[in-house]
Amino acid sequence: MTASTPIRWGIVATGGIAHTLAGEILLLGDAAIVAVSSRTRERAQAFAGEFGIPRAYDSYEELLADGAVEVVYVATPHAQHAEVVDRAIDAGKAVLCEKAFTTSLAATEDLVRRARERGVFCMEAMWTRFIPVIVTARQIVADGGIGEVRSVSADLGFPAGPGAKDRIWDPALGGGALLDVGIYPVAFAQMLLGSPDTLAVHGTLTAEGVDAEAGLLLGWDSGAFALLETSLLALTGNTARIVGTEGRLDVPPMFHHPSRLIHTDGTGQVRVYEHEPEGRGYVPMLRAVQRCLREGRTETAEMPLSDTVAVMRVLDQALRALGVRYPEPAPIAP
Repeated sequence: MTASTPIRWGIVATGGIAHTLAGEILLLGDAAIVAVSSRTRERAQAFAGEFGIPRAYDSYEELLADGAVEVVYVATPHAQHAEVVDRAIDAGKAVLCEKAFTTSLAATEDLVRRARERGVFCMEAMWTRFIPVIVTARQIVADGGIGEVRSVSADLGFPAGPGAKDRIWDPALGGGALLDVGIYPVAFAQMLLGSPDTLAVHGTLTAEGVDAEAGLLLGWDSGAFALLETSLLALTGNTARIVGTEGRLDVPPMFHHPSRLIHTDGTGQVRVYEHEPEGRGYVPMLRAVQRCLREGRTETAEMPLSDTVAVMRVLDQALRALGVRYPEPAPIAP
């Protein structure tokens, strides 16, 4: 592909996040959405009409067989990611898969292995890693701007309520707080400190058997630690803090897609970084995906597959400790 040739996207599923990403893809200027699939052709056609997409399919298999599609965005519920990503890898399509990548460590490791063996681009859509002020935070830490990182705290939660979308509470769809929103605090801590050496978790389960809330304490042999909180029952502060030996970084709400970063150095001097998002905040991630495809790279530096595995290892261990057991994946849904 050349720099002037639009990269051709296909979108699997037509729910809320698919609508958001479709709008963001169209902001890129050097991208085109050429196909969409849903459980029914009517839903696919309605989505296609909304975004000017030329082809609408009632199965993801048809979309993956479309030779015009270069990269697939997978927006199905969590429990269905593994099946679609697996088939996309078989079809030789580049893949951007919504987080959480899968519902288990074993499935994640298997897909990562297969993507690497096939030499296919594959990435979990952890858009936080690409938000400009988060990029700035990582650079400050890397440059020693707050000294050695000793602790990380992050929380993300809101009251979903009994009338929330079915997928949030349904174990067959990979529901629960950790996979839906808890992945953000975990990925934030892993980004800064790597894989933890110890994990303790406390939380509650719903009558359906998925986690409604959880608190995690991650520990590293260096003595560093992370305090993480997630909830679908209550509104948390939705903030994050990185504490180092020579200062700290504070990320105001919503920490997983912030526009401000507050740097307090060891003398108490404060500097504020601000950066308004492009679109709804997903554009930097999408631009990074396209840059990798144009350069022939199969992973991004910001969110490599090794980080997806490391984050899923923490989530998997926490879910098992809480007693969450997911059934076999459900049929593909929109």
